Amino acid sequence: MDSIKSYFQLDQLHTTVRRELLAGFTTFISMAYILFVNPSVLGASGMDKGAVFTATALASALGSILMGVLARYPIATAPALGINAFFAYSVCIGMKVPWETALAGVFVASIIFIIITIFKLREKIIDAIPSDLKAAISGGIGLFIAFLGLSDGGLITANKSTIVGLGSLSVGTTWLTIFGLVVTAILMVKHVPGGIFIGMVATVILGLVTGLINMPTGLVSAAPSLKPTFMVAFNHVGDINSLQLVVVVLTFLLVTFFDTAGTLVGLATQAGLMRDNKLPRVGKALASDSTAMLAGSLLGTSPVGAYVESSAGIAVGGRSGLTAVTTGVLFIVGMFFSPLLGVVTTQVTAPALIIVGVLMAQSLKNIDWGKMEIAIPSFLIVLGMPLSYSISDGIALGFIMYPITMVAARRGKEVSPIMYLLFFVFIGFMWILNV
Repeated sequence: MDSIKSYFQLDQLHTTVRRELLAGFTTFISMAYILFVNPSVLGASGMDKGAVFTATALASALGSILMGVLARYPIATAPALGINAFFAYSVCIGMKVPWETALAGVFVASIIFIIITIFKLREKIIDAIPSDLKAAISGGIGLFIAFLGLSDGGLITANKSTIVGLGSLSVGTTWLTIFGLVVTAILMVKHVPGGIFIGMVATVILGLVTGLINMPTGLVSAAPSLKPTFMVAFNHVGDINSLQLVVVVLTFLLVTFFDTAGTLVGLATQAGLMRDNKLPRVGKALASDSTAMLAGSLLGTSPVGAYVESSAGIAVGGRSGLTAVTTGVLFIVGMFFSPLLGVVTTQVTAPALIIVGVLMAQSLKNIDWGKMEIAIPSFLIVLGMPLSYSISDGIALGFIMYPITMVAARRGKEVSPIMYLLFFVFIGFMWILNV
């Protein structure tokens, strides 16, 4: 026990083993929904949901434990919402790329991730991105996720007259979504730990009672086989043989890059771990999530990144890596509850997506809306993601506009060379994908 306290510096951080374990459990309960949401999202691409379930649990466990042991941060990791939607809906469905090839794209992106992390290029790029645009990316992904939830739950549907409109309230499953959203919202307002997870459970119970959801075949079983997805990414690397797929790889790299960077900084600030506006041991933190992303691609899931729900564990006192390690161990335990996968319908996960969107949108308060040279590119990122139904397109719009508005405001010297380089990169990106 003393060695644990010493390694994780519990005394210096003014915390205890008991508090860290409680924080880890709280974080797990807050993000356990990803075990059921991720298979649902990636399943839309044709992937085996059972295999994705197991891959999600193992990748989340590995990333969280590495983050706890190496970086010693109370930050858990898991397949990121938003980028998994990009994987399924934009790449596989929109671009008609087979999921095997898309998974290979994640694998290649993770290799690049590790390389640029080793040479500390990742840290330099993070420093070059203005904080306002980082906040806009996080907030934009939040709106995109919320839009997916509203659509999956039937609250928002396609409308020929107005493009989108309010869904039919005569459909029972839509009311299931509304119930879940109201319950989850109340729990979150009252700061109940695991509010998202509890809301999902309540929605499932109502669905089972009303017959809108079929009864599960069991409760506990062996973890589903990884065979349908295991090492598929490695075996299909050769399929990345076109400029379009190279752009897909770069998109996985860029989106995961910015999302994880923003989340790490935000959570470290909440936990009081920032020092002189710098993140101590940031290299180890980035190495942890890069390794988890690599392992996740080989197991069979979309990119892994730091999770904003870690804020729940931090809120109850989690300050050390022991919190993240606890969360990781609980993900391993969670693998044996796969029979519940069938009862987690899109109406059950929709409220979770909407609430997570709200959590991510909180970063919008960090944007300097009073300066138009900042507000315009930030707004294009935030609004561009849900309206274009693409995270990458939203980022591209903002990164292209940012140097233009800064030069117009006679602040061009404040724009880093890296941002000017990204200006041309994203112009090429938009041209290739949309011409």
